[in-house]
Amino acid sequence: MKPKISQDPMYQLLREEKVPEFNKLRTQGKACDLTGCDFRGLDLRDLDVRGLDLSNAYFRGADLRSVDFRGAKLSGASLADAKISGCFFPDNISAQEILMSVQHGTRLRHPSPDSRLPA
Repeated sequence: MKPKISQDPMYQLLREEKVPEFNKLRTQGKACDLTGCDFRGLDLRDLDVRGLDLSNAYFRGADLRSVDFRGAKLSGASLADAKISGCFFPDNISAQEILMSVQHGTRLRHPSPDSRLPA
């Protein structure tokens, strides 16, 4: 799946690295669709991703330092060469999987709690 450059105005704010404006509009209830979007090389520090669906997003080389991804959907996202210092990730994504994504560009698997195998 090739990352997309959406025409969604909210996505375009992020493409222009206007993170504070994006966050402000989201707190005012503005919706956006960021699934499968291309965030390659962008500075997204301080981005509030709570409740966002970032499935299949492409973050190659993006600056994601200190972003809290715990409230976002990351299934299929790639973190290749991204800066992730200080980030929080959902508990069900292992540190090894995150490392593989950063180092090799593998896609994150973000299973729902119900999909775990029985012990």
